[in-house]
Amino acid sequence: MRFKDVFSIIGPSMIGPSSSHTAGAVRLARVARQLLGEQPDKAELTLYGSFADTYMGHGTDLALIGGLLDFDTDDPRIPRAAEVAEALGVEIAFRTSKEKADHPNTVGFLLTAQQGSVSMRGASIGGGNIEIHSVNQFDVKFTANYPTLVISHQDRPGMIAGITTVLGRSGINIGFMDLDRKGRDGDAMTVIEIDAPVSEDLLEELKGLPMIQEIQVVDIAERGDKP
Repeated sequence: MRFKDVFSIIGPSMIGPSSSHTAGAVRLARVARQLLGEQPDKAELTLYGSFADTYMGHGTDLALIGGLLDFDTDDPRIPRAAEVAEALGVEIAFRTSKEKADHPNTVGFLLTAQQGSVSMRGASIGGGNIEIHSVNQFDVKFTANYPTLVISHQDRPGMIAGITTVLGRSGINIGFMDLDRKGRDGDAMTVIEIDAPVSEDLLEELKGLPMIQEIQVVDIAERGDKP
């Protein structure tokens, strides 16, 4: 069992006023951007529960925009993130929903860019911590507290064994894994939280496995925390 990270003890360094409504929102949006693999051209954000009720008053909208621009939680540009996004030509639309969500501070993302699109849904659960609940309509969960591989692949016997064998051979420890599939022998997604960053060589080896469609690496450690 893992110990909780420092966010759970003292909270993140951040632009206020609330770790749930700002720091967590920044981190959620950074995950969505990394899943897209580039800065979005357009972003549609749907807010649920408490986020929907208070997002402008608590600065959640600016925090989400800042995360989409890949700002850290303590970036001084967050209060003017909307202006920065407009200057960069990023189109952002906010919507609210009365639909019941898994957590009061939930947001759904639909991001598009020239190379493709991604949808994601997640929640800010307190102290700057987040939980991702789905990616591209797959019900996969992860926290983004650790480097995470998000692997799209075909559901075939031996797929997971092949992935874990490559990681084990490279000395990479797996902390958590989740998988969802659309049906037997259909499209599937596996997320793997690991204890060390992924090298380019390792990533290329994983991409070379049969039936792998795409791999995204999520690593939202603050810049000052990275080696």
